[in-house]
Amino acid sequence: MTAIVHFEVQIDPAYREDAAKYLSETLTATRAWPGNQGIEALVDDADPCHILVVETWATTQDHADYAAWRATPEGKSALHAVLAAKPSKQVYSTTLPLTLQESQG
Repeated sequence: MTAIVHFEVQIDPAYREDAAKYLSETLTATRAWPGNQGIEALVDDADPCHILVVETWATTQDHADYAAWRATPEGKSALHAVLAAKPSKQVYSTTLPLTLQESQG
């Protein structure tokens, strides 16, 4: 099943102007990873240093393999150098059916 990953980062305000550069460098490797089906970086209207990266993966295992690689020296990115706080990540791979049932009359 497809997995949607929300990766939230808070950029240090001193690096706000460089955020796109650091994210682009980091996300280039993410896009190239097997199983990545798309990626988008959304900037919070109320706080331009708060960025939500939305990733789509073919499977949760594809994302897990990517995340394991990011934890290695080879996979480490420079993004951590411009963060004001530890990033957060949520992985969504189960859906909730939203069907309306007709009322029984």
